[in-house]
Amino acid sequence: MTQAFDAIVVGARCAGSPTAMLLARRGYRVLAVDRATFPSDTVSTHILHPLGVSALSRWELLDSLAATGCPPMHTYAFDFGAITITGAPGTTEAPVAYCPRRPILDKLLVDAAGRSGAEIREGFAVEEVLIEEGRAVGIRGRSKQGGSIIERAQVVVGADGRRSFVAKAVRPEHYDEKPPLLGAYYTYWSGLPMDGRFENYIRAKRGFAVAPTHDHLTMVIVGWPYAEFAQHKRDVEGSYLKAIELAPTFAERLRGAQREAPFTAAAVPNYFRKPYGPGWALVGDAGYNRDFITGQGIMDAFHDAELCVAALDGFFSGALPFEAAMSEYQRARDARVKAMYEFTCHLATLEPPSPEMQRLFGAIHGKQRAMDGFARMNAGTISPAEFFAPENVDAMNAAVSTQAGAASALAYRDCAPNCGDCAPNCGTGS
Repeated sequence: MTQAFDAIVVGARCAGSPTAMLLARRGYRVLAVDRATFPSDTVSTHILHPLGVSALSRWELLDSLAATGCPPMHTYAFDFGAITITGAPGTTEAPVAYCPRRPILDKLLVDAAGRSGAEIREGFAVEEVLIEEGRAVGIRGRSKQGGSIIERAQVVVGADGRRSFVAKAVRPEHYDEKPPLLGAYYTYWSGLPMDGRFENYIRAKRGFAVAPTHDHLTMVIVGWPYAEFAQHKRDVEGSYLKAIELAPTFAERLRGAQREAPFTAAAVPNYFRKPYGPGWALVGDAGYNRDFITGQGIMDAFHDAELCVAALDGFFSGALPFEAAMSEYQRARDARVKAMYEFTCHLATLEPPSPEMQRLFGAIHGKQRAMDGFARMNAGTISPAEFFAPENVDAMNAAVSTQAGAASALAYRDCAPNCGDCAPNCGTGS
């Protein structure tokens, strides 16, 4: 049977629309489907770190985002109670982050995919991934107008999130899995100006983050260990405000603000899925997910889209066999995110920093280059492996006492064995 498309992308949000857009820009026939219509919301803390902003710039979409009025964030602050570490999260080329509301960002991406030549079908529910002789060959689905529709392609791409229908159909290998570690609630407040800051407050077994978004609103998310999550559901607002009182100065600011939306719950598992197999591929949360405490999800989805499209281009063009092209996609994806995955999973436990790490924070505090490095690590601009590398720790402590230098070495010694190539025992988050 004739294939109408080179690729069918299931899911058209932050992973799917960029995948469809980039494939279409390379001249491939692409269909992107989503059961949602756009604009529409989805559960998301929607931080877009500077390297994610860089992707929008590469795709010539950054001006479109800026035109929506979403305020940029040029400073990340980490308040540990005794000290606050404040730094720049980006680079000269990509200096700022954003926190765009998902109805606005997702609509922007869907429209860009359509303009690039991808066929977009909103309100389309996939009911079956067609498998023939062990290979994915297309989908069967239904639009809101009714009637079963079959479409065929060389590759079916699952970009449909953690509960991916495509992943359930093709049953990929799972690895490095961890259960939900953090439970959180977020909502939006007016009258809470942020002046370009993304603020993070870290306390024992509690953490919350604050970011400006569209319409002069500010997103405030509060988290607890997942083991406590159920008890907080009984009084969400009371638990939320009680946690914020652990930072009295911010709590006073919040008392002058107005809550503008209901509370939304968030808790996610942590996993890797093999992102390809005969006739199929996975991008974004469909293939890999980590706790939202470091806000890496949208940025990771963008990077996944670029990596997957490069691999599929190698296959479609005839330059590489499917297995060779897609195994490199998996290798590159895992190599890029593994250190941050382990770092994130440790942060999500909300364990307090060790005494050695607290002394390291003291050594960093007030030294702008080191504080910028800390902010960039939490933003994913640099890897935890790079930040906690012995030579970088030595450089951060070059201007401090021998005692502080010894403390940093102890911190690296304690942290590095936990994940092999990064240092997750720092007890921080973004």
